[in-house]
Amino acid sequence: MIIEKISDIKQSSRSYEHDKSTESPSRSIAKSVSWRIIGTLDTILISWVLTGKWDIAFSIGSVELVTKMLLYFFHERIWNTIKWGK
Repeated sequence: MIIEKISDIKQSSRSYEHDKSTESPSRSIAKSVSWRIIGTLDTILISWVLTGKWDIAFSIGSVELVTKMLLYFFHERIWNTIKWGK
């Protein structure tokens, strides 16, 4: 099974040059949004468990949603400029 997967990878029509350039800014934005939804729900739940108040939990989650989405986007774009490991 593993050997078959390795063989499939070697026979793939996608080249190394194509693979390393396929991450567009819009894809990074979509990944940022989907990940932040999951992360923000987690933050809201943790905040609620710690404070016992939904209004405080949603306030913390709202601020965290925006700041971490921006940080992730720029983090992702910076990593796309690094050739190491590609």
